[in-house]
Amino acid sequence: MPVIAVDKPLNLTSHDVVARARRLRGTKRVGHTGTLDPLATGVLVLCVDESTKVVQFMERDRKAYLAWISLGAGTPTLDAEGPVEERADVPTPDEAQVRNVLAGFLGPQEQVPPQYSALQIGGQRAYAVARAGGALDLPARSVEIHSLDLLGIFPSVGASPQRFSPTPAGWAPDPAGRAFSLPPALGDFPTLLVRAEVGSGTYLRSLARDVGAALGVPAHLGGLVRTRAGRYDLADTVALDDLAGAAGVGDLAALDFPVVEADERMARELRQGKRPAHPVAGRQVVTLRGDLVAVVDGDGERLKVVRVWAEPDAGAPQG
Repeated sequence: MPVIAVDKPLNLTSHDVVARARRLRGTKRVGHTGTLDPLATGVLVLCVDESTKVVQFMERDRKAYLAWISLGAGTPTLDAEGPVEERADVPTPDEAQVRNVLAGFLGPQEQVPPQYSALQIGGQRAYAVARAGGALDLPARSVEIHSLDLLGIFPSVGASPQRFSPTPAGWAPDPAGRAFSLPPALGDFPTLLVRAEVGSGTYLRSLARDVGAALGVPAHLGGLVRTRAGRYDLADTVALDDLAGAAGVGDLAALDFPVVEADERMARELRQGKRPAHPVAGRQVVTLRGDLVAVVDGDGERLKVVRVWAEPDAGAPQG
């Protein structure tokens, strides 16, 4: 019943990882809390068996990344899958200009998703239409970018730092740190190394495209590592090959909401779908003697059940 953070390898889709997890864990019930592109690596949170019911509460978690934005080359996929369809000679950009451009992308905004994405319009997947030579009219979506820290400007992806370690501010270059697998570069293009923290639904490939446009050049995402998803840091992930024996955490530990400790009466009423009186506001986790009872929304007067868990002796797993 665990929630397990896996380090997704390069060149696997999120669906590939889920399929592998189903085989390794001997179950069909595996979900994930946020897709990673095949050319991205890093934190992919899997929910196994009964823990699939917490996916809905984790999909909107903030996520942190290391992103390599290569300037001077645009691709239809917006990443290093290629091919390069637009080129421009780009001198090494001015650091102050780049920082100013990045600052302009902070906060809530509208972002146009990539054509090569899993979004579905009228029953058609955008990537399937794109691969067939077409294009869907993908409306801009509301996203939020919380921080964009420029870690350096380099002549190419290969000339950028290749090893990193976690710090209080996020993952940062460290010659003695961990090496990441990046896709083969499409050429030697000036590259921005950016540490990003974004809200749910934000496409870093679209951000790379838009940063390039703001600098007046085509651009693509030369590499991407997700270093955090919600409370799960890359340092705490397990390798995909070690997934079979991974312990993971229970539902309660996986949910990142304030906790309300219930009495027997409140727990019973919540499990009956009632709305007991309570002064808290916002989304909360309700527990009884350390066992997960429900996820609720409070309006300052009463609690409304969003999802309920059965009593432990009823055979339902607890956090």
